[in-house]
Amino acid sequence: EDMTAADLVGRWLLDADGTRWHDGPLTLAARHGAICYLDEVVEARQDTTVVIHPLTDARRMLPLDRKGELVHAHPDFQLVVSYNPGYQSAAKDMKPSTRQRFAALEFDYPDATVETEIVAHEAGIDAALAAQLVGVAQGSRALRQQGLDEGISTRMLIYAGILIRDGVAPRNSCEMTLTRALTDDPDLVAALRQLVDAHFP
Repeated sequence: EDMTAADLVGRWLLDADGTRWHDGPLTLAARHGAICYLDEVVEARQDTTVVIHPLTDARRMLPLDRKGELVHAHPDFQLVVSYNPGYQSAAKDMKPSTRQRFAALEFDYPDATVETEIVAHEAGIDAALAAQLVGVAQGSRALRQQGLDEGISTRMLIYAGILIRDGVAPRNSCEMTLTRALTDDPDLVAALRQLVDAHFP
């Protein structure tokens, strides 16, 4: 939210030889045909995100008003943005005028078999233990309709698996990396502990 348009496109800066223009990451990508990736783009101020509009429609150009230059995007230039819909407040949703300039892809959690393989590989644990952790996660994701903001992520399962691999008891590992990392609500904590107990009797 502190990112300005100048952070993206560039600015004049002083150096040993005087004042010199420094391209920002968006300008560099547009000039040279790179991919510019903006993570959690809805966190940026709306006056900042509007600078991408002329790049993301048929014009494919970036006006550098402070420099008096118009950058025409390289044919290989791509802009990729990501965010978690519904995770932020409604005030931080993507503006329709910005959303309509992109082709959208939705990503969800992998299916249980794939997620088990990922957790086993990344945490260095066997598939049976990874499957138990994935079972806990799947149960937590069902609680999203009952007050939990976010279910247990694959990343969190990997953290839990690493702790277990390194000698921490499974329930203690799950308490530290899954249960307490998600919520402080006593009822939700109790529900998550029940899930852990069901998969690690």
